[in-house]
Amino acid sequence: MVQVRLSGTFKSYAGGRDAFEIEAANVRQLLDGLGEACPKLRPILDKGVAVAIDGEIYRDSWFQSLRPDSEVFILPRLAGG
Repeated sequence: MVQVRLSGTFKSYAGGRDAFEIEAANVRQLLDGLGEACPKLRPILDKGVAVAIDGEIYRDSWFQSLRPDSEVFILPRLAGG
């Protein structure tokens, strides 16, 4: 199980919860599991989010592997320019 934390902006879609434990080996499985655990969050996840794993931010890295002790945060998608 991977512990995943939501940034403050996403907590309202998760009924005020900011942490979930999800069975996942990679980012795609994590997002799918989080969407199942919190259906109101699924449209936001499908639209695109950034995932911080152990302090490194990933975008669209669906198969980035996760360890059970990874520190994972879901963040709003970051715009660059």
